[in-house]
Amino acid sequence: MRTITVECESCVMRDTDACADCVVTFLVGREPDDAVVIDADEARAMRMLEQAGLLPSLRFRATAS
Repeated sequence: MRTITVECESCVMRDTDACADCVVTFLVGREPDDAVVIDADEARAMRMLEQAGLLPSLRFRATAS
């Protein structure tokens, strides 16, 4: 099963205005550095909700390693 790990520490949008409108922030009341792991089915569902205008866009962009 493919998973996606979204964590603030590796996001290039960290500490920008985008954080306030991040889908991760929108979905869970998390501590600033906690990761959210979603599987492919959950990612598809989130994409569909975003396309319908029910969720803000995922703004996570991984930093180059």
